[in-house]
Amino acid sequence: MLIANPKATSTSRRVRELLIRAFSGDLDLELAETAHRGHAAVLAREAADAKYDVVIALGGDGTVNEAVNGLLARGPSPDVPALAVLPIGSTNVFARALGLPGDPVGATRRVLEALRAGRHRSVGLGRADDRYFTFCAGLGLDAEVIRAVEERRDAGAKSRPSLYVQAALRRFFAGTDRRRPALTLERPGHDPVEGVFLSFISNTAPWTYIGRHPVNPSPRAHFATGLDVFGSRSLDVLPVLSTVAGMLLPGSAPVRGGHVVNMHNVDELTVRAERPIAFQLDGDYLGERREVVFRSVPRAIRIVI
Repeated sequence: MLIANPKATSTSRRVRELLIRAFSGDLDLELAETAHRGHAAVLAREAADAKYDVVIALGGDGTVNEAVNGLLARGPSPDVPALAVLPIGSTNVFARALGLPGDPVGATRRVLEALRAGRHRSVGLGRADDRYFTFCAGLGLDAEVIRAVEERRDAGAKSRPSLYVQAALRRFFAGTDRRRPALTLERPGHDPVEGVFLSFISNTAPWTYIGRHPVNPSPRAHFATGLDVFGSRSLDVLPVLSTVAGMLLPGSAPVRGGHVVNMHNVDELTVRAERPIAFQLDGDYLGERREVVFRSVPRAIRIVI
């Protein structure tokens, strides 16, 4: 089954038809287009129940996240269809972390080669309460930014890096609470970390991209390990500038500083909030939360790659 998001940033009817034609010689392909948010999860679950061999997600990170959650609705299993990803969103973090070409044509070529060779890779995922995520989750400022961007896009704005930068600056200087940290990070067997303003939970690196530039608070995060956690205990201007600079530097060292919290290879983490805090998964805003339990799920899904 090919699950296609017709509203993804870089898609068109012509592109979808070309990709379907490319796969038709190798697969008995059924096309299913999403009609609303959450529809890809429904379609993927139907594909899993119908014992499809492969589900192809044609869309951005949100479509991929929904497909993953639909496929794993009954939990990880060797019987779950493998997932192939054709990136046509605005950022495509998961596809890029897998090493896929950023364009749908190049990715199609790679996926076809893997299908013909019977090649796949099992990757770990994160889980936030009852929902899986492929590359990141966040509570605090980043989720506030995503909420603001989604509101702008709903009003007709195009998704581009400048939209995120503008929203981040607006929220930082005039929106988010920079005086009262709300978060406490609780990891089994460790002392709680209090006084945290924002937290990113990463299943791979980088956390995201600004255009072609990776943003990397937790560069050691990997599909083959547990989760990595970044937190900030200050939203003053100078510490934030230092943190952002560290995230943009190449290399494998995490961001350091007295105001920074880093955790590597975490199996379980509970984030508690003193007040409702904005929450996002894989770049989609999911409302406000007072508590989220994160877990690492090793080798959760097979990816055609």
